[in-house]
Amino acid sequence: MTSTRDILVIEDERSVSRAVEMVCDDAGMSVMAVDSATGALEVLDRFRFRLALCDIMMQGMDGFQFLEELSRKGLDLPVVMMTGFSTMENAVKSLAMGAIDYIPKPFTADELLTVIRRSLRSGMLLEKAEAAGLGRDRTVSFVPCPSEFYRLGCVSWVKLEDEGTARIGVSDLFLKAAGGIREFELSPVGEQLVQGIPCAFGTSTDGSVHGIMCPMGGKVLEVNEEALSNPLLVEKDPYFRGWLYRILPSNPDSNLRWLSS
Repeated sequence: MTSTRDILVIEDERSVSRAVEMVCDDAGMSVMAVDSATGALEVLDRFRFRLALCDIMMQGMDGFQFLEELSRKGLDLPVVMMTGFSTMENAVKSLAMGAIDYIPKPFTADELLTVIRRSLRSGMLLEKAEAAGLGRDRTVSFVPCPSEFYRLGCVSWVKLEDEGTARIGVSDLFLKAAGGIREFELSPVGEQLVQGIPCAFGTSTDGSVHGIMCPMGGKVLEVNEEALSNPLLVEKDPYFRGWLYRILPSNPDSNLRWLSS
């Protein structure tokens, strides 16, 4: 029988790996660490994990190649990518290739735990949704993005409008995994948003702050003041009345290549 643990850490810098292990241990999570993606694939033959934290820039097989190998092998493992080379392209590419979340280094213990807990809940919700699709579970876990929307991983969405503008919002899966957002912090009208960089922050009921990655860059034309004053609206109707921004996209064709529909 395959043994199950909470967290697999894939990191070739021992100081970082040890720090992550200590944070997970203190939070009561079982954790195993390896120093290469190749080692991680070997471990996955013997153990099952609820979540992996994977560095991007490693010797040999890098984090992107690890994601490709997971897909090729059909291994269903939620992965959070982490890197000290924090660029917009790394973040967006990670999510486009199937990572469930992304965290730049350096990070604090609180930031790491926020991402881990949100990602663990996302993994459970996705597993429940898959079970429902196979008829094993009739509980509704989350509402997926409408087919005419483009989404950035499991985090955010954008809908292109006929006028050349676009609306941006946060996915229902992200909201449910965050545990309910009680307050949003949004950028003002006129601000330039950048794809892959947090464009909004939400504080959940437990006090954790969640960065919401921007799915498409552009100038903010309008902020949904109704969503700001009533965050419950976003939770109830994230894809329509609960949108966050209306923007004038700056480079939509380039941005769309990283998005799923």
